[in-house]
Amino acid sequence: MALNNPMARTNGEGEEQVQTILFQMGDEHYGLPTMLVKEIIKPLPITRFPKSPPYVEGIIDLRGKILSIVNLRKMFGLEPLPLTEASRFIDVELEGLRTGIVVDAVSEVVQIPLSLIEPAPPIVAGIEGRYLRGVARLHDRLVLLLDLDEIFAQWKHK
Repeated sequence: MALNNPMARTNGEGEEQVQTILFQMGDEHYGLPTMLVKEIIKPLPITRFPKSPPYVEGIIDLRGKILSIVNLRKMFGLEPLPLTEASRFIDVELEGLRTGIVVDAVSEVVQIPLSLIEPAPPIVAGIEGRYLRGVARLHDRLVLLLDLDEIFAQWKHK
């Protein structure tokens, strides 16, 4: 296994795997370890605020808790799209930092064996590729596994 993944668990056959939530942005499939996901919610009204980075949509009131909303499409330089019926906010927490990320659709939760995960190729792992923990080769598609440590590094130490 090329990646060291602290979120891996061993299945009944002794193979390490990561339980991963799969979601889409455009035609691409992405994944996050489920242990970082608090919940998946339908989009709520967003309160915008001035002078925030373009990929920060604003904040929402999630049952009395204020949650910032980050648009990964904008962060990754993808064309922004309006929210649809399939759009979701994924509420994630990493080292006490809790935020919501906007995705086009959530598809499923899968167990991904570590043997199917490879580091992102160097040409992909350039500037914006730093947000990738690796690439999983599932039988019918490639899944880009996001690295929330890297995505949220700019906010964790402030």
